[in-house]
Amino acid sequence: MGSPFTLACAAAAAYNDCMALALSRDQVRRIDDRAIHEFGISGLVLMENAGRGAAEIIDRLYGPKGSAFITCGTGNNGGDGFVIARHLHNAGWSVRLMIAGDASKLSADAAANDRIVRAMRLERIVAASVESQRNAASSIRTDEVVIDALLGTGFRGLVRSPLADLIEALNAAKKRAVVAVDVPSGLDCDTGQPGGVAVRADLTITFAALKRGFLNEPARLYVGRCEVVGIGVPRELIRRAASET
Repeated sequence: MGSPFTLACAAAAAYNDCMALALSRDQVRRIDDRAIHEFGISGLVLMENAGRGAAEIIDRLYGPKGSAFITCGTGNNGGDGFVIARHLHNAGWSVRLMIAGDASKLSADAAANDRIVRAMRLERIVAASVESQRNAASSIRTDEVVIDALLGTGFRGLVRSPLADLIEALNAAKKRAVVAVDVPSGLDCDTGQPGGVAVRADLTITFAALKRGFLNEPARLYVGRCEVVGIGVPRELIRRAASET
């Protein structure tokens, strides 16, 4: 029998092989659904693992003690952004957070993490209108890492106003770098095509596995460098999803 270190390395290699797979939107949804309903891993745990893993990469690449402007949508992608904000703050970062939309429409798991952000008294802006979002984007500083947590893998079609205007403003802003959470907002994760407009990221931190559209030529302009973060789902789930169409 191998040493504990050998076994740990073998397990890590096996899981890394799973994360190297490129999955579709529907396959990723199945992984999340099965993790929750078959294994009892709550959505909050998955969100925590995703956000913490992303924050660790951001801190490693752009820290220590950097500055971040985090744009959050009202879905679970935005919830990942709230978790990232908390962990970057704990790592000594200066964090500003913007909710792009009506905060009363946050998903349940995102709302739970927003409550933590508010209890921590992190700088938080709620911007639902085109004007308020543009004003927030215009405040981005050249030393800030913009973290895009607006739209996730569920997005398809065309990005509409006010988010289309916000994405254009984020792309135009002078900033240190742009990090996309799971997928650059506005990019179809299956096709790699932008929905009229998409965030142009320097780094995309995607969860559980690569997304199929990232391998297509049009995505290169938007994805930038890509890193995969495990979110704690059993690797068997990833392999099973990859074997299904």
